[in-house]
Amino acid sequence: VQLQASGGGLVQPGGSLRLSCVVSGFTSRETTVAWFRLAPGKEREGVSSIRFSDRSIIYANSVKGRFTMSRDTAKNTVYLQMNSLKPEDTALYFCAANGRRVITSARLNPDMYGHWGQGTQVTVSS
Repeated sequence: VQLQASGGGLVQPGGSLRLSCVVSGFTSRETTVAWFRLAPGKEREGVSSIRFSDRSIIYANSVKGRFTMSRDTAKNTVYLQMNSLKPEDTALYFCAANGRRVITSARLNPDMYGHWGQGTQVTVSS
Protein backbone atom coordinates (compact mmCIF):
# COMPACT_ATOMS: atom_id res chain seq x y z
CA VAL A 1 0.00 0.00 0.00
CA GLN A 2 1.22 3.46 -0.77
CA LEU A 3 0.10 7.07 -0.54
CA GLN A 4 1.83 9.79 -2.48
CA ALA A 5 0.86 13.41 -1.79
CA SER A 6 1.76 16.41 -3.90
CA GLY A 7 0.60 19.88 -4.85
CA GLY A 8 1.76 22.06 -2.01
CA GLY A 9 3.39 25.42 -2.50
CA LEU A 10 3.48 29.09 -1.61
CA VAL A 11 0.31 31.09 -2.19
CA GLN A 12 -0.96 34.50 -1.19
CA PRO A 13 -3.88 34.89 1.21
CA GLY A 14 -7.12 34.41 -0.65
CA GLY A 15 -5.47 32.15 -3.18
CA SER A 16 -6.06 28.52 -4.06
CA LEU A 17 -4.13 25.26 -4.23
CA ARG A 18 -5.10 21.70 -5.08
CA LEU A 19 -3.43 18.84 -3.29
CA SER A 20 -3.36 15.35 -4.76
CA CYS A 21 -2.86 11.99 -3.10
CA VAL A 22 -2.38 8.85 -5.16
CA VAL A 23 -3.75 5.95 -3.13
CA SER A 24 -2.39 2.56 -4.14
CA GLY A 25 -3.11 -0.92 -2.81
CA PHE A 26 -6.38 -0.30 -1.02
CA THR A 27 -9.04 -2.53 -2.55
CA SER A 28 -11.68 -2.56 0.15
CA ARG A 29 -14.84 -0.53 -0.43
CA GLU A 30 -14.64 0.40 3.24
CA THR A 31 -11.39 2.29 2.71
CA THR A 32 -11.34 5.75 4.25
CA VAL A 33 -8.86 8.39 3.20
CA ALA A 34 -8.26 11.60 5.08
CA TRP A 35 -6.22 14.77 4.88
CA PHE A 36 -4.43 15.99 7.97
CA ARG A 37 -2.21 18.97 8.59
CA LEU A 38 0.53 19.79 11.03
CA ALA A 39 1.48 23.37 11.78
CA PRO A 40 4.44 24.43 13.92
CA GLY A 41 3.55 24.36 17.59
CA LYS A 42 0.17 22.77 16.98
CA GLU A 43 -1.24 19.28 17.12
CA ARG A 44 -2.01 17.32 14.00
CA GLU A 45 -5.45 18.34 12.76
CA GLY A 46 -7.89 16.36 10.69
CA VAL A 47 -9.02 18.42 7.71
CA SER A 48 -11.26 16.22 5.59
CA SER A 49 -12.13 12.58 5.01
CA ILE A 50 -13.80 10.54 2.29
CA ARG A 51 -15.22 7.04 2.65
CA PHE A 52 -15.07 5.01 -0.53
CA SER A 53 -18.18 2.91 0.13
CA ASP A 54 -20.69 5.74 0.13
CA ARG A 55 -18.49 8.65 -1.03
CA SER A 56 -19.44 10.55 2.10
CA ILE A 57 -17.13 13.47 2.88
CA ILE A 58 -16.69 15.34 6.12
CA TYR A 59 -14.74 18.49 6.92
CA ALA A 60 -13.26 20.17 9.94
CA ASN A 61 -15.13 23.31 10.91
CA SER A 62 -11.99 25.34 10.28
CA VAL A 63 -12.07 24.57 6.53
CA LYS A 64 -15.76 24.01 5.87
CA GLY A 65 -16.94 26.07 2.92
CA ARG A 66 -13.40 26.71 1.69
CA PHE A 67 -11.94 23.24 1.09
CA THR A 68 -13.40 20.52 -1.11
CA MET A 69 -12.30 16.89 -1.09
CA SER A 70 -12.95 14.66 -4.06
CA ARG A 71 -11.92 11.37 -5.60
CA ASP A 72 -11.06 10.21 -9.11
CA THR A 73 -11.46 6.44 -9.04
CA ALA A 74 -9.86 5.98 -12.47
CA LYS A 75 -6.69 7.68 -11.28
CA ASN A 76 -6.74 6.23 -7.74
CA THR A 77 -6.36 9.77 -6.54
CA VAL A 78 -8.05 11.92 -3.95
CA TYR A 79 -7.86 15.67 -4.09
CA LEU A 80 -8.14 18.55 -1.68
CA GLN A 81 -9.14 21.77 -3.40
CA MET A 82 -8.28 24.63 -1.08
CA ASN A 83 -9.80 28.03 -1.77
CA SER A 84 -9.78 31.32 0.13
CA LEU A 85 -6.59 30.27 1.83
CA LYS A 86 -5.59 32.00 5.05
CA PRO A 87 -2.20 32.30 6.76
CA GLU A 88 -3.48 29.95 9.45
CA ASP A 89 -3.82 27.24 6.80
CA THR A 90 -0.03 27.13 6.58
CA ALA A 91 1.04 23.59 7.50
CA LEU A 92 2.49 20.34 6.30
CA TYR A 93 -0.41 18.42 4.77
CA PHE A 94 -0.59 14.63 4.82
CA CYS A 95 -2.96 12.09 3.35
CA ALA A 96 -3.68 8.92 5.29
CA ALA A 97 -5.74 5.79 4.74
CA ASN A 98 -7.47 3.02 6.62
CA GLY A 99 -8.56 -0.06 4.70
CA ARG A 100 -11.34 -0.79 7.19
CA ARG A 101 -14.52 1.07 8.00
CA VAL A 102 -14.02 4.05 10.29
CA ILE A 103 -17.02 5.40 12.14
CA THR A 104 -17.94 8.91 11.14
CA SER A 105 -17.15 10.44 14.52
CA ALA A 106 -13.57 9.15 14.31
CA ARG A 107 -12.77 9.90 10.69
CA LEU A 108 -10.75 13.01 11.54
CA ASN A 109 -8.87 11.27 14.33
CA PRO A 110 -5.27 10.54 13.23
CA ASP A 111 -5.14 7.48 15.49
CA MET A 112 -7.59 5.76 13.12
CA TYR A 113 -5.09 5.71 10.25
CA GLY A 114 -2.17 3.35 9.93
CA HIS A 115 -0.96 4.32 6.49
CA TRP A 116 0.45 7.76 5.78
CA GLY A 117 1.96 9.50 2.82
CA GLN A 118 4.78 11.96 2.96
CA GLY A 119 3.76 15.54 3.67
CA THR A 120 3.43 18.38 1.22
CA GLN A 121 4.05 21.90 2.49
CA VAL A 122 1.44 24.60 2.09
CA THR A 123 2.50 28.14 2.93
CA VAL A 124 0.04 31.01 2.81
CA SER A 125 1.83 34.32 3.00
CA SER A 126 1.96 37.69 1.31
